[in-house]
Amino acid sequence: MSYLPIVRLADRTDATALQSLYCQLVDDVNVNVTESQIQMIAEDARTRLFVCEIDGDVCATVLVSLCADVMYAGQPFAVIENLVVDHRCRGNGIGQALLREVEQYCLSRNCSKMMLLSSASRADAHRFFEHVGFRADLKRGFVKYRRQFTPAI
Repeated sequence: MSYLPIVRLADRTDATALQSLYCQLVDDVNVNVTESQIQMIAEDARTRLFVCEIDGDVCATVLVSLCADVMYAGQPFAVIENLVVDHRCRGNGIGQALLREVEQYCLSRNCSKMMLLSSASRADAHRFFEHVGFRADLKRGFVKYRRQFTPAI
């Protein structure tokens, strides 16, 4: 492999590769990547689904969504989700290439900040995020999954 990463927007033909990557990220039989969902995201002006390919093979992905914010008039903030690099390709600058593209997108949209969550057990990922400039000491993240939602009465 040449390891010359090419970052681009995902398209419908990436569904199988994305399915495989997400299964590396989470052990969940409910992961279900569809061409129509990729297309819907591609048409959303506030969301970008990037992939990175090497020698024509998709080896990484990241999703970034812009959220409107009233606090800083006209400045959205960005939420980064589902950053995954194929385990065979890690350590070759692919994650950095993806996040550089995300950062450029966020700059072009006048974002006030970028933020992400990472599973508490992923120490290697945490070191990577800090290496590329994310700070873990400024905020604390919380998550509540749908299975924990309180049903309506």
